[in-house]
Amino acid sequence: MRLGTSSPLKHLDPKEWAENQTKLGCTSVVFPVQSNEPKEKIDAYKEAAEKAELMIAEIGIWRNALAADPNEFKTNVDYCVEQLKLADYVHARCAVNVAGSFGPVWDGGYRENFTKEAWEKTVAIIQTIIDRADVKNTYFTIEPMPWMIPTGPEEYLKLIKAVNRDRFAVHMDIINMINSADRYFHAEEFVDKCFSELGDNIKSCHIKDVHLSEKYTIRLEECAPGEGEFPLRYYASKINEKDPDMPVILEHLSSDEDYIKYLGYLKEELKGLYR
Repeated sequence: MRLGTSSPLKHLDPKEWAENQTKLGCTSVVFPVQSNEPKEKIDAYKEAAEKAELMIAEIGIWRNALAADPNEFKTNVDYCVEQLKLADYVHARCAVNVAGSFGPVWDGGYRENFTKEAWEKTVAIIQTIIDRADVKNTYFTIEPMPWMIPTGPEEYLKLIKAVNRDRFAVHMDIINMINSADRYFHAEEFVDKCFSELGDNIKSCHIKDVHLSEKYTIRLEECAPGEGEFPLRYYASKINEKDPDMPVILEHLSSDEDYIKYLGYLKEELKGLYR
Protein backbone atom coordinates (compact mmCIF):
# COMPACT_ATOMS: atom_id res chain seq x y z
CA MET A 1 0.00 0.00 0.00
CA ARG A 2 0.99 3.63 -0.45
CA LEU A 3 1.06 5.83 2.64
CA GLY A 4 0.22 9.52 2.45
CA THR A 5 -1.28 12.36 4.47
CA SER A 6 -4.05 14.87 3.84
CA SER A 7 -1.68 17.74 4.62
CA PRO A 8 0.12 19.54 1.79
CA LEU A 9 2.77 20.51 4.37
CA LYS A 10 4.16 24.04 4.28
CA HIS A 11 5.67 24.74 0.87
CA LEU A 12 6.34 27.53 -1.60
CA ASP A 13 5.77 25.85 -4.96
CA PRO A 14 4.73 22.52 -6.52
CA LYS A 15 8.30 21.22 -6.67
CA GLU A 16 8.83 21.81 -2.95
CA TRP A 17 5.41 20.28 -2.22
CA ALA A 18 6.38 17.05 -3.99
CA GLU A 19 9.86 17.01 -2.44
CA ASN A 20 8.44 17.44 1.07
CA GLN A 21 6.00 14.56 0.54
CA THR A 22 8.68 12.17 -0.69
CA LYS A 23 11.11 13.19 2.09
CA LEU A 24 8.40 12.33 4.59
CA GLY A 25 8.13 8.88 3.03
CA CYS A 26 4.79 9.41 1.27
CA THR A 27 4.08 7.64 -2.00
CA SER A 28 0.48 8.90 -2.29
CA VAL A 29 -1.02 12.36 -1.82
CA VAL A 30 -4.24 14.31 -1.63
CA PHE A 31 -4.21 16.80 -4.49
CA PRO A 32 -3.84 20.28 -2.92
CA VAL A 33 -5.40 22.39 -5.70
CA GLN A 34 -9.11 23.00 -6.31
CA SER A 35 -11.03 22.99 -9.59
CA ASN A 36 -11.72 26.74 -9.38
CA GLU A 37 -8.01 27.59 -9.35
CA PRO A 38 -5.96 28.46 -12.48
CA LYS A 39 -5.24 25.63 -14.91
CA GLU A 40 -1.55 26.54 -14.86
CA LYS A 41 -1.45 25.86 -11.12
CA ILE A 42 -3.32 22.58 -11.51
CA ASP A 43 -0.92 21.46 -14.24
CA ALA A 44 2.15 22.41 -12.19
CA TYR A 45 1.06 20.26 -9.23
CA LYS A 46 0.00 17.42 -11.50
CA GLU A 47 3.41 17.40 -13.19
CA ALA A 48 5.23 17.65 -9.85
CA ALA A 49 3.37 14.59 -8.58
CA GLU A 50 4.12 12.64 -11.75
CA LYS A 51 7.84 13.47 -11.64
CA ALA A 52 8.05 12.44 -7.98
CA GLU A 53 6.03 9.25 -8.69
CA LEU A 54 3.39 10.28 -6.15
CA MET A 55 0.03 8.64 -6.68
CA ILE A 56 -2.82 11.14 -6.43
CA ALA A 57 -5.12 9.29 -4.08
CA GLU A 58 -8.08 11.60 -3.97
CA ILE A 59 -9.65 14.97 -4.63
CA GLY A 60 -11.68 16.19 -1.67
CA ILE A 61 -15.11 17.73 -2.17
CA TRP A 62 -16.64 18.18 1.31
CA ARG A 63 -19.85 19.97 0.40
CA ASN A 64 -23.47 19.19 1.29
CA ALA A 65 -24.99 17.96 -1.96
CA LEU A 66 -28.37 17.65 -0.21
CA ALA A 67 -28.55 21.25 1.03
CA ALA A 68 -32.11 22.48 1.51
CA ASP A 69 -31.46 26.00 0.21
CA PRO A 70 -31.84 25.93 -3.61
CA ASN A 71 -28.92 28.27 -4.29
CA GLU A 72 -26.60 26.41 -1.92
CA PHE A 73 -27.73 23.11 -3.41
CA LYS A 74 -26.93 24.22 -6.97
CA THR A 75 -23.57 25.68 -5.98
CA ASN A 76 -22.58 22.54 -4.10
CA VAL A 77 -23.63 20.13 -6.82
CA ASP A 78 -21.81 22.18 -9.46
CA TYR A 79 -18.71 22.07 -7.27
CA CYS A 80 -19.04 18.28 -6.88
CA VAL A 81 -19.12 17.94 -10.67
CA GLU A 82 -16.11 20.20 -11.20
CA GLN A 83 -14.07 18.46 -8.50
CA LEU A 84 -14.88 15.09 -10.06
CA LYS A 85 -13.77 16.42 -13.45
CA LEU A 86 -10.55 17.64 -11.82
CA ALA A 87 -9.96 14.16 -10.37
CA ASP A 88 -10.38 12.76 -13.86
CA TYR A 89 -7.95 15.30 -15.34
CA VAL A 90 -5.17 14.58 -12.83
CA HIS A 91 -5.90 10.82 -12.84
CA ALA A 92 -6.70 10.70 -9.13
CA ARG A 93 -7.95 7.37 -7.83
CA CYS A 94 -11.18 9.05 -6.74
CA ALA A 95 -13.04 12.20 -5.77
CA VAL A 96 -14.61 11.87 -2.33
CA ASN A 97 -17.51 13.53 -0.55
CA VAL A 98 -20.00 12.61 2.16
CA ALA A 99 -23.58 11.89 1.15
CA GLY A 100 -24.89 15.08 2.77
CA SER A 101 -27.17 16.04 5.62
CA PHE A 102 -30.74 17.24 6.10
CA GLY A 103 -29.81 19.75 8.79
CA PRO A 104 -27.88 23.00 9.27
CA VAL A 105 -24.48 21.32 9.78
CA TRP A 106 -23.26 20.09 6.38
CA ASP A 107 -21.87 16.80 7.76
CA GLY A 108 -24.07 16.58 10.86
CA GLY A 109 -26.21 13.78 12.21
CA TYR A 110 -29.98 14.14 11.98
CA ARG A 111 -32.93 11.77 12.11
CA GLU A 112 -33.94 12.97 8.65
CA ASN A 113 -30.66 11.62 7.22
CA PHE A 114 -32.15 8.12 7.44
CA THR A 115 -35.53 8.69 5.82
CA LYS A 116 -36.71 7.25 2.52
CA GLU A 117 -36.46 10.76 1.08
CA ALA A 118 -32.79 10.99 2.11
CA TRP A 119 -32.03 7.65 0.47
CA GLU A 120 -33.78 8.52 -2.78
CA LYS A 121 -32.19 11.97 -2.99
CA THR A 122 -28.72 10.53 -2.22
CA VAL A 123 -29.02 7.99 -5.01
CA ALA A 124 -30.34 10.58 -7.47
CA ILE A 125 -27.68 13.20 -6.73
CA ILE A 126 -24.82 10.69 -7.04
CA GLN A 127 -26.20 9.63 -10.43
CA THR A 128 -26.51 13.28 -11.50
CA ILE A 129 -22.94 14.14 -10.47
CA ILE A 130 -21.45 11.15 -12.27
CA ASP A 131 -23.57 11.64 -15.40
CA ARG A 132 -22.73 15.34 -15.66
CA ALA A 133 -18.99 14.84 -15.08
CA ASP A 134 -18.77 11.91 -17.56
CA VAL A 135 -15.37 10.77 -16.25
CA LYS A 136 -13.16 7.99 -17.59
CA ASN A 137 -10.04 7.96 -15.38
CA THR A 138 -11.42 8.24 -11.86
CA TYR A 139 -14.35 7.37 -9.58
CA PHE A 140 -16.87 9.28 -7.50
CA THR A 141 -16.94 7.96 -3.94
CA ILE A 142 -18.82 8.60 -0.73
CA GLU A 143 -17.03 8.48 2.60
CA PRO A 144 -19.09 6.45 5.09
CA MET A 145 -20.21 8.30 8.19
CA PRO A 146 -21.59 7.25 11.60
CA TRP A 147 -24.75 9.33 11.14
CA MET A 148 -25.54 9.47 7.44
CA ILE A 149 -25.72 7.12 4.43
CA PRO A 150 -23.84 4.79 4.31
CA THR A 151 -23.03 3.71 7.87
CA GLY A 152 -21.68 0.24 7.05
CA PRO A 153 -20.65 -2.15 4.29
CA GLU A 154 -24.10 -3.65 3.69
CA GLU A 155 -25.61 -0.20 3.24
CA TYR A 156 -22.74 0.85 0.98
CA LEU A 157 -23.23 -2.23 -1.20
CA LYS A 158 -26.95 -1.46 -1.40
CA LEU A 159 -26.07 2.11 -2.43
CA ILE A 160 -23.73 0.89 -5.18
CA LYS A 161 -26.47 -1.28 -6.62
CA ALA A 162 -29.06 1.51 -6.42
CA VAL A 163 -26.79 4.11 -8.07
CA ASN A 164 -25.91 1.63 -10.84
CA ARG A 165 -23.04 3.62 -12.33
CA ASP A 166 -19.67 2.14 -13.33
CA ARG A 167 -17.89 5.23 -12.02
CA PHE A 168 -19.33 5.00 -8.51
CA ALA A 169 -17.00 3.25 -6.06
CA VAL A 170 -15.99 3.04 -2.40
CA HIS A 171 -13.90 5.31 -0.23
CA MET A 172 -12.93 3.29 2.83
CA ASP A 173 -12.91 5.23 6.09
CA ILE A 174 -13.34 2.32 8.44
CA ILE A 175 -13.08 4.36 11.65
CA ASN A 176 -16.13 6.39 10.61
CA MET A 177 -18.08 3.13 10.61
CA ILE A 178 -17.03 2.13 14.15
CA ASN A 179 -20.26 3.44 15.64
CA SER A 180 -21.25 0.65 18.05
CA ALA A 181 -19.82 -1.51 20.82
CA ASP A 182 -20.10 -4.55 18.57
CA ARG A 183 -17.96 -3.03 15.81
CA TYR A 184 -15.47 -1.66 18.35
CA PHE A 185 -14.98 -4.94 20.27
CA HIS A 186 -15.05 -7.12 17.14
CA ALA A 187 -12.91 -4.86 14.98
CA GLU A 188 -11.07 -7.63 13.10
CA GLU A 189 -14.34 -9.29 12.15
CA PHE A 190 -15.69 -5.94 10.98
CA VAL A 191 -12.58 -5.32 8.88
CA ASP A 192 -13.09 -8.75 7.27
CA LYS A 193 -16.73 -7.94 6.52
CA CYS A 194 -15.87 -4.60 4.90
CA PHE A 195 -13.27 -6.09 2.58
CA SER A 196 -15.34 -9.17 1.82
CA GLU A 197 -18.42 -7.17 0.84
CA LEU A 198 -16.86 -4.08 -0.76
CA GLY A 199 -13.69 -5.65 -2.14
CA ASP A 200 -12.65 -4.43 -5.57
CA ASN A 201 -14.91 -1.37 -5.28
CA ILE A 202 -12.48 0.24 -2.79
CA LYS A 203 -10.35 2.94 -4.45
CA SER A 204 -8.77 4.81 -1.51
CA CYS A 205 -8.56 4.47 2.28
CA HIS A 206 -8.20 6.73 5.29
CA ILE A 207 -6.29 5.66 8.37
CA LYS A 208 -6.70 6.93 11.93
CA ASP A 209 -7.75 5.38 15.24
CA VAL A 210 -10.65 5.15 17.66
CA HIS A 211 -10.78 5.24 21.46
CA LEU A 212 -13.55 4.01 23.75
CA SER A 213 -14.07 6.46 26.59
CA GLU A 214 -14.86 5.05 30.04
CA LYS A 215 -17.63 7.61 30.55
CA TYR A 216 -21.30 6.75 30.08
CA THR A 217 -22.95 6.12 27.74
CA ILE A 218 -20.86 4.65 24.94
CA ARG A 219 -18.43 7.28 23.61
CA LEU A 220 -16.28 6.38 20.63
CA GLU A 221 -13.79 9.11 19.86
CA GLU A 222 -11.68 9.47 16.72
CA CYS A 223 -8.00 9.91 17.53
CA ALA A 224 -4.53 9.76 16.03
CA PRO A 225 -2.95 6.38 15.19
CA GLY A 226 -1.71 4.64 18.31
CA GLU A 227 -3.87 6.77 20.62
CA GLY A 228 -6.76 4.30 20.35
CA GLU A 229 -7.31 0.56 20.22
CA PHE A 230 -8.13 -0.20 16.58
CA PRO A 231 -6.07 -3.06 15.03
CA LEU A 232 -4.30 -0.88 12.47
CA ARG A 233 -1.81 -3.50 11.32
CA TYR A 234 -4.61 -5.98 10.71
CA TYR A 235 -6.50 -3.33 8.75
CA ALA A 236 -3.38 -2.56 6.69
CA SER A 237 -2.78 -6.25 5.97
CA LYS A 238 -6.30 -6.57 4.56
CA ILE A 239 -5.76 -3.48 2.42
CA ASN A 240 -2.62 -5.06 0.99
CA GLU A 241 -4.37 -8.33 0.29
CA LYS A 242 -6.97 -6.46 -1.73
CA ASP A 243 -4.65 -4.03 -3.53
CA PRO A 244 -0.89 -3.62 -2.85
CA ASP A 245 -1.09 -0.26 -4.66
CA MET A 246 -3.91 1.14 -2.49
CA PRO A 247 -3.41 4.71 -1.23
CA VAL A 248 -3.86 5.00 2.54
CA ILE A 249 -4.22 8.58 3.79
CA LEU A 250 -3.62 9.84 7.34
CA GLU A 251 -6.02 12.69 8.17
CA HIS A 252 -7.63 14.98 10.75
CA LEU A 253 -4.50 16.11 12.57
CA SER A 254 -4.03 19.71 13.65
CA SER A 255 -0.51 20.57 12.46
CA ASP A 256 2.27 19.55 10.08
CA GLU A 257 4.24 18.51 13.13
CA ASP A 258 1.50 16.08 14.12
CA TYR A 259 1.36 14.65 10.59
CA ILE A 260 5.11 14.06 10.67
CA LYS A 261 4.89 12.51 14.15
CA TYR A 262 2.02 10.14 13.48
CA LEU A 263 3.13 9.17 9.99
CA GLY A 264 6.39 8.15 11.69
CA TYR A 265 4.36 6.01 14.08
CA LEU A 266 2.53 4.36 11.19
CA LYS A 267 5.75 3.66 9.31
CA GLU A 268 7.06 1.80 12.36
CA GLU A 269 3.78 0.05 13.20
CA LEU A 270 3.11 -1.02 9.59
CA LYS A 271 6.68 -1.92 8.69
CA GLY A 272 6.76 -4.30 5.73
CA LEU A 273 3.21 -3.41 4.63
CA TYR A 274 3.76 -0.12 2.80
CA ARG A 275 5.92 1.40 0.12
